[in-house]
Amino acid sequence: MSQRVERMIKDYPSMVMERDCLRHQLANFRGVTEEEIIDSMNFSSPQGERVQTSNISDKTASISESYRDRVRRINQDWIDHLCTKLLALEEEIDFFHSALRAISPELAPLMWDLTVERMTWDAVEAKHHISRFTVSKYRKKAICELDSLYAVHDREMAEYILR
Repeated sequence: MSQRVERMIKDYPSMVMERDCLRHQLANFRGVTEEEIIDSMNFSSPQGERVQTSNISDKTASISESYRDRVRRINQDWIDHLCTKLLALEEEIDFFHSALRAISPELAPLMWDLTVERMTWDAVEAKHHISRFTVSKYRKKAICELDSLYAVHDREMAEYILR
């Protein structure tokens, strides 16, 4: 389980960057342009014999309706995808933040500085007036406590899903 916490600590900066990027994409969402849809639509004609069953105006209306539906569906699917991805990232980051705040009071500020603030070990040593060995010892303790919190979180999630 500590691999999960270690991965979270390592990936935290890129997750925050991705979350911020997704927020920006959603805030400035323009959708697929009409030209892009027209380019992607394939109006192939069937091979072999054809029997014309509708007149020209029906084809034009059908193409127009298909075009509008496709633009709306593509844009909605893309927004849904971005929202789902953003929600998952925000939930993971929020739980990580709350877990960092929930660990022992002597460990929480140190781990916050190491993970969220991305301070170097030397900077953490100076700020907290502790040795490098103590930083290492506190970090290991904090990872064990975070493992426990993630285990409880996973168990609660499993209970909720299986109820």
